[in-house]
Amino acid sequence: MILLLSALVLIVAFMIFSLTGLIQSKPKGSKLPKSLPSFPLIGSLLSLWSNLPPHLLFLKLQKTYGNIFSLMMGSHYVVVINSYQHAKEVLLKKGKIFAGRPSTVTTDLLSRNGKDIAFGSYCPGWKFHRKLIHSSISLIGDKSAALEKMICKGIGSACCTFEDFLDSPLDIMPEVKRIVINITCWLCFNSKYESDDPEFQEVLEYTQGIVDTVGKDSLIDIFPWLQIFPNEELHTLKQCIARRDNILQKQFEKHKANYSSDSIHDLFDILLKAKMNAENNNNSAYEERLTDDHLLMSVADIFGAGTETTSTTIAWMIVYLLHHPEIQKKIQEEIDSNVGFERTPQLSDKGNLHFLSATISEVLRIQPVSPLLIPHVALEDSSIGEYTIPKETRVIINLWAIHHDEEEWKNPDAFDPGRFLDKDGKYVHSPSGSYLPFGAGVRACLGEMLAKMEIFLFSSWFLQRFTAEVPRGQPLPSLLGKFGIIVQPPKFEVQLKFRKAWKNRGQCS
Repeated sequence: MILLLSALVLIVAFMIFSLTGLIQSKPKGSKLPKSLPSFPLIGSLLSLWSNLPPHLLFLKLQKTYGNIFSLMMGSHYVVVINSYQHAKEVLLKKGKIFAGRPSTVTTDLLSRNGKDIAFGSYCPGWKFHRKLIHSSISLIGDKSAALEKMICKGIGSACCTFEDFLDSPLDIMPEVKRIVINITCWLCFNSKYESDDPEFQEVLEYTQGIVDTVGKDSLIDIFPWLQIFPNEELHTLKQCIARRDNILQKQFEKHKANYSSDSIHDLFDILLKAKMNAENNNNSAYEERLTDDHLLMSVADIFGAGTETTSTTIAWMIVYLLHHPEIQKKIQEEIDSNVGFERTPQLSDKGNLHFLSATISEVLRIQPVSPLLIPHVALEDSSIGEYTIPKETRVIINLWAIHHDEEEWKNPDAFDPGRFLDKDGKYVHSPSGSYLPFGAGVRACLGEMLAKMEIFLFSSWFLQRFTAEVPRGQPLPSLLGKFGIIVQPPKFEVQLKFRKAWKNRGQCS
């Protein structure tokens, strides 16, 4: 009886708190976006109850509530944006005002309370931190020839592995992930994994576990007090983070033990050098943003986000080519004409492979890996279009809706690389202002350059050598992805066939 009474008191108190927070967040005389029905404690959860993933549900709700609407996620006031005009106002015109990040149970665990770039709160320290990471990646990028060589070496190794399974059903994604993970390892640690390395298998397992449990607006992120109850997803996430941190910590300790300012090999070395320079110069402002936790979470950001988003884009690329063999054939004909079979493709070929570039862009449009960009938070009272946006409002940008806007894209649900080509068949990077695959502004993706390199090189090497088909007797893989912090295609297999001209060239030794 006492427990029941205590629970009722807590619920009533929470309801009052929720109502008070809602009232305080709405300035008098303001014009707020049209809102979904909302109730004390649960907010708009009843209206969000659906079998559809959130990005498709928001697209459906747009027809009733408009391009910009609001809802209550528990006690949190949330604005959802479905048009690129409003999105660009948030990301570019008022990028600094909307550069905050929400604090949630799962993202705080993942980032050690925002000590990374992706989930860290916007402030002078965060700006310094991001600038450091950006300059570090750019510094490594200056060695583009070495980077391209590293990428091509990994792809060549994977292609040789694929040759051992010709004409048999094959899940190629573990090998694709090994390529991408090894590129990231080379950048961050100056090391790589073999496919039979137990630690590589551990990386595959923990990254998938994180993708499955973080940033899905689960009940524990909406109502943090639910942590007091057993939660299988939260337990899984904590285990995956512990495995990730153990691997990162070993690399970090190894780098600290072998560090020399005269011998900088990778991102960890660059960050250690910045940390030691700040300590030697007694620069407390910089030291505060260069703790061991900040350095580890910076690398975790690049290692985690960079590998999963790139490998998932490659997976979607293959899935769509299985659905559209005529597009696969057209890409191969373009590679044959502009590269041939006497050598493998290079980045310098990109300017001549217009249809391949258009196909990659169309994959990023029709199936954005992160259809709901990481939520933004208003750092002060502001506005979006004609609407007032109170401070602390969470802003969700529905990239899926923006990329499927019928006013911007003709027949948006059709897979059509031609929309990224001009009348002369030349590649057009952005035929619409609504094309935002990597976000924009102060929170734009730091790994865009690297991701584009990897996707182009893998696609061109792979299609120069192989034709991918659906294994006999199996259905086409579904185009409905599995929703999480990124949207992955369901597990699928392909049947690879050597292209005749390449077969005549000879197999891997």
